[in-house]
Amino acid sequence: MCFGSFYHFGVTGPALAKVEGDTITLGSALSFTGKYATNGIHTQRGYDFAVDRINSTGGVKVGGKSYKLTVKYYDDESTPARGAQLAERLIQQDGVDFMLGPYSSGMTKAIAPVSEKFGVPMIEAEGASRSLFTQGYKYLFAVLSTTDLYLPGSVHFAADQKKSIGKSPSDTKVAMAFEGDPFSMDIRAGLVDLIKEYGMKIIIDDQLPADLSDMSTTLTKVKALKPDILIVSGHSKGAATAARQIDEMKINVPIIAMTHCESAKVHEKFPNASTGFLCPTQWVPDIDKKDPMFGTAAQWNADFIKAHPEYSSVPYQSAQASAAVYVWKEAFEAANSFDKDTVRDAIAGVEMETFYGDVKFGPDGNNIAKPMFLRQIGADGSYNLVGSFADLAYPRNVKY
Repeated sequence: MCFGSFYHFGVTGPALAKVEGDTITLGSALSFTGKYATNGIHTQRGYDFAVDRINSTGGVKVGGKSYKLTVKYYDDESTPARGAQLAERLIQQDGVDFMLGPYSSGMTKAIAPVSEKFGVPMIEAEGASRSLFTQGYKYLFAVLSTTDLYLPGSVHFAADQKKSIGKSPSDTKVAMAFEGDPFSMDIRAGLVDLIKEYGMKIIIDDQLPADLSDMSTTLTKVKALKPDILIVSGHSKGAATAARQIDEMKINVPIIAMTHCESAKVHEKFPNASTGFLCPTQWVPDIDKKDPMFGTAAQWNADFIKAHPEYSSVPYQSAQASAAVYVWKEAFEAANSFDKDTVRDAIAGVEMETFYGDVKFGPDGNNIAKPMFLRQIGADGSYNLVGSFADLAYPRNVKY
């Protein structure tokens, strides 16, 4: 599959109106190249899977007529300035009045002001940074949970471990390495506050290099200083680099918590090193949630794997992308209109159960109805839901 300076599916010909004939065009600047390409493609597959399902089951019904969905994509090259430029191109030149989000909080942060400026509603699935929802945006809506919910569980588990051996949580030594993007920086800020509440000691607090290709400097310090917990956040490229170098350098920290485990396929590529990793996830396929379009969470998961057999564990990025498209269908039908502000108000009023979880938007546009989950990678590569300290395989059972 080749991606040039722009990339689109299902749309050809001259500039498009928001609704042309029986087709509703959603626009998305998405990362098909650059450091976010892996998750950009996971996102695109989730969008397209939902579009295909909706179109094959009657489409979107507005004003007594049935419409098909299509998505016009451009490759933002994982570059915020490019993303903003392409968002404006979609709206101003291509006539797109309804947007799907990009991948990552940083890209969403670049694009949200553009959609806001032109009064174009955007439903996004991949920008979790809490700071996105403190700007007063009226046209931005997110189906996913925000960053403050990602990794507190790992710190609580570290505290519980100390208590279980008769020590104080304040005896915990913490090492951290984060990408300098809005998503990871928001996670870090919340964790620093929690770590301070426990009186834990942060002995390493590093920023990952911009290309996310090497964290050996951090891991050398980890080996020397022997923290009780190592926390890493650098999207899929950062997770892959961390897992690879943890394996190469034989790092054996009792608790390792890391974002983007599934999307980086650390359980497949580095099975020994990744055993015991704690991985926050927006969605799990065995939750008790369902909807009329996709069925249960397990059914969506099975159907997606059938369409994309290259996945052994489906990354949550694909699931939430499908959920975002499904919310668009419900909003169009509730609005019974293609007027941007009428549709925007319909999105704001959405309250629905989906295979991905419940969706209800707060006044700031974030989803206030869905929790995060924490899973631990087992020795067989399985992802096991963690509900309490008793569920953990502690310390990490890794042979070096």
